[in-house]
Amino acid sequence: MSNASTLERVSAKAAKSITSSEAFQNHLESLENAPKWLIDLKTEQWEQFSSLPMPTPKSEAWRFARTGNLSLDKYQLSSDLTPSEIEDAQKNSHLIESYSGKMVFANDQLVEKKEATASLSQAGLIWAPLAKAINEHGSLLRKFLLTFTPDLGSEKFQALHGALFSNGSFLYVPVGMEVTLPFVAYHEICGHGAAVFPHTLIIADAGAKVHLVDIFQSTGANTKNFACGMASIFAGAGAQVSYQAIQEWNLETLSFHLNSVSAERDADVQTVTVNLGSHQTRSEQHTCLSGPGSNVDNFSLSVPTGNQEVDQRTLQTHKAPSCRSNMLYKNALMDDSRTIFSGLIKVEESAQQTDAYQTNRNLLLNGSAEANSLPGLEILANDVKCSHGATTGELDKEQLYYLLARGITRKKAEELLVFGFFEEVFSHLENDELREHLNSWIGKKFHVDPPTGNPVTNS
Repeated sequence: MSNASTLERVSAKAAKSITSSEAFQNHLESLENAPKWLIDLKTEQWEQFSSLPMPTPKSEAWRFARTGNLSLDKYQLSSDLTPSEIEDAQKNSHLIESYSGKMVFANDQLVEKKEATASLSQAGLIWAPLAKAINEHGSLLRKFLLTFTPDLGSEKFQALHGALFSNGSFLYVPVGMEVTLPFVAYHEICGHGAAVFPHTLIIADAGAKVHLVDIFQSTGANTKNFACGMASIFAGAGAQVSYQAIQEWNLETLSFHLNSVSAERDADVQTVTVNLGSHQTRSEQHTCLSGPGSNVDNFSLSVPTGNQEVDQRTLQTHKAPSCRSNMLYKNALMDDSRTIFSGLIKVEESAQQTDAYQTNRNLLLNGSAEANSLPGLEILANDVKCSHGATTGELDKEQLYYLLARGITRKKAEELLVFGFFEEVFSHLENDELREHLNSWIGKKFHVDPPTGNPVTNS
């Protein structure tokens, strides 16, 4: 692994709060070879971050959400990693063993990279750490980097990401190329108080086909951290893109995941998001269908325990005719956890013959869990098929009784029923290795006491 790019290094001087102007200046100084357009972009983003207020419960975009613990003063950009932190990050990065390319980041610093095959690279595919790609493929990145953002309430944190991101994965797939095995990027947080800003940028040119998996993990169980990630997918005409994001930060982490999808004519995009970790997660997804005949499916599942909060805000924007979008978000809530889902389907006047769906389903596994749902429609076209809905309920008592009567413990019975509830989303996970690990991680939620000291669900 080469550390030649200065953008891949985070200066040791940056041990100031990420909200301080000194930390931002130290960050800029560490980008010795960065192009002027990047410095200008980051400066603009920092000014936006500094000018925007922190969210409050009075904001409709933060309705039902906790805003009292969003202070960022205690987090810093990380200095150089220790050998043990690098080793821990590499040990955590073996969930998927069959891949087209792999990158491992620890505190946004590249610690391992498996190149794409020579034949793919020679045919024009680019699989590179963002820090390196900015210098080597700047003209391409400049057209896409931070040009389409969710803008669903977390603009202040979105701007902070733009100001302070230093690395991530960049994947460009040229016209007509089809890649069978997935690309995989692991993002690890190491050390107490560390802040990370992982960035994923996927550009699939016309007729291309590709699959990328992001996995977000912590090397320590009790370190207090801040994560503010962004993933942007640009699917050209007829492109097929599959993207999965698995969030397993530790339960002391405050996390934001701000994602966007842009689909051109006849493009087909599928995303699957899984939220397991983080004490408070804010997930935003803006899908824009800008080309006729495009299709986007967005799936998500969350399993909060203890007093975890998962806050999900979505927007499906239909700009072109004859497009289809489908969004299905499922949550299974234990203990005193809570979820918020606020989604909108927006159909512009030009988007005739739109076919759009939005569904949020919540399964309460404890009487003190709380699920809030706010689905909505805004339709300006007159020839459309659109529907939205939300349901919240408990486990089916007859199904639970059936399992208990056959000697299955209550926890195991609940676990089996929850996996049945999630199967509609699980079926869209293409990788068997990933499914196996997710089964294990979700299963642990039923066998570990919640971190808040609350009694285990329905014991």
